[in-house]
Amino acid sequence: MLRLYDTRSRQAEQIDPARRGQLRVFSCGLPAYRYAHIGDLRTALLADLIRRAAHRHRLSVLVCQGSNDVSHPASGGQLSDRRAYADALLADCSALNIRPPDYAPRASESIGLIADMIAGLISGGHAYAIADGSVYFDARSLPGNGDPGDHADWALWQSAPGDRELTWAAPWGRGVPGRDIACSAMSLHYLGDVIDIHTGGIDLRFPHHENERAQSDSAAGHEVVGHWVHGAPVLFEGTVLEGTVLESTAGTGVLLADLAQRGLDPLALRLAFLEHRYRERLDLTWQGLADADRALRGWREQVANWATHPSRPMSAHHVTEIADAFDDDLDTPAAMRVLRGLGSATEVPPGSKFETFAHVDQLFGLDLAREVGRTPPAAESP
Repeated sequence: MLRLYDTRSRQAEQIDPARRGQLRVFSCGLPAYRYAHIGDLRTALLADLIRRAAHRHRLSVLVCQGSNDVSHPASGGQLSDRRAYADALLADCSALNIRPPDYAPRASESIGLIADMIAGLISGGHAYAIADGSVYFDARSLPGNGDPGDHADWALWQSAPGDRELTWAAPWGRGVPGRDIACSAMSLHYLGDVIDIHTGGIDLRFPHHENERAQSDSAAGHEVVGHWVHGAPVLFEGTVLEGTVLESTAGTGVLLADLAQRGLDPLALRLAFLEHRYRERLDLTWQGLADADRALRGWREQVANWATHPSRPMSAHHVTEIADAFDDDLDTPAAMRVLRGLGSATEVPPGSKFETFAHVDQLFGLDLAREVGRTPPAAESP
């Protein structure tokens, strides 16, 4: 069965869905106030890898990917711009073969849900309004948090001037949702009060996910999320990809479109991600992406060649080893080593290689059979 590293327990844990046959996953932390850079896309890939691994166990997977397009501190801007960023993110995910979420709610379209949740937290003694119309979560209402110094209260609703587009009316006054409440409201509404896995970048672990957990658990009256799974950050040419970059700049905000401008297949980025475990810090380079692009095109040519040979049964032990690697906390580097070994295995017939590569690509998502029927077969001994 699938095992994942739970950031709270600091160990890999077996994933047993709370609902028989169905896994519920919430993914947050993807930007809606700028174009997503490739580091953001690695975070998006995490939920996709979990979904693919879970499908192999015949689980249906319900994924909700929230978009917080209202509460980033950057002032100004139009809501239409932020919706365009969210749409661009979905397009980038599609180019990376990241399957679309079942639900993709936007905070700007969920103000009613947010206000209702805040009202419930107030009535339950977990939040309070102040004179200016802002509302704060009361950290002292959490078990074991009697000392106010343990965790400062945080904003659920922030009063804001009514002359800005990105403000909304609420029972406490006109304003904007706090940084964390939208994810709680959207996840509870679309996935219910028992969520198997919550994903995101490790930079969101504190305070965003700790606050989100407190809000959701207080509203539900019990622990909502079963497992917290976080991905590691991405550097590019040794430089951290900054979260505040509004457009592509060398070394700090590399976009998927920048790969296309260099003639690189978008899935070369996916391949580069798969060469490293999701919770390992990754430093990408243009040379590394070019190498990944070359390897991907070479594999596709091989698969197209193997497809011209008589079909043979899949190599069962290679399939098992790859599946086991995915189940072992998404050990994609180990799975890639098995795949490379299969490609060079002289004892495996070409027809078997084709069937195996085509089958395991359901896990890798690299479109390995894309060139079948397009590329003239190269000479290869049977």
